[in-house]
Amino acid sequence: MVVKIEQIKEAGLTLDEPIAPGLLKEALEGQGSAEGTGFQATAPSALHATLRRVSGGVLLKGNFTVHVGAPCKRCLTDVKLDLPVSFTINLVPESLARGDDFKDDDEKSMEKKERTQGESAGTFELDDTDEQVFDGKTIDLDPIVREQVLLALPMSAVCREDCQGLCSQCGQNLNEKKCGCEPKVVDPRLSPLKNIKLN
Repeated sequence: MVVKIEQIKEAGLTLDEPIAPGLLKEALEGQGSAEGTGFQATAPSALHATLRRVSGGVLLKGNFTVHVGAPCKRCLTDVKLDLPVSFTINLVPESLARGDDFKDDDEKSMEKKERTQGESAGTFELDDTDEQVFDGKTIDLDPIVREQVLLALPMSAVCREDCQGLCSQCGQNLNEKKCGCEPKVVDPRLSPLKNIKLN
């Protein structure tokens, strides 16, 4: 998804676009790396975003829900998660980030600099948002969406908080039934202690 800067009028620009399945797959499976995230997309997602010009850059507010599935880390049953994602990013043109627009000896640019320093975007200061640089002409939303998907993923998926997992000896799913295996002593050097009888 690419937005040209001239598409953003004074009232802003609102987008409701489907997120390409290939983009989700690439983010979750890790392009060019041997191991992915372990998650897979289970349903399509759509990006809802607004873009507004502020302080020489663009303020991007977006949200979407990513639907993913993965095996539970304890019992290996399939887990489906709906992860809400919302973000606010201040997109700064490269020229502004480098300071090309502001020359200390130019009075007009100094005035502009002073004017934009305290500028806010709605109910919060621009300083409170994440900043990213763009070329000043087009905004590619795909890398932003990819990054937000990865940030939303949990470290691992569990089917429920009190999941019992699998028996380490027979592999029985302990959420379904107890297996009757005797708990093993972890360290074989401690096994003689099992035979000690206390009076």
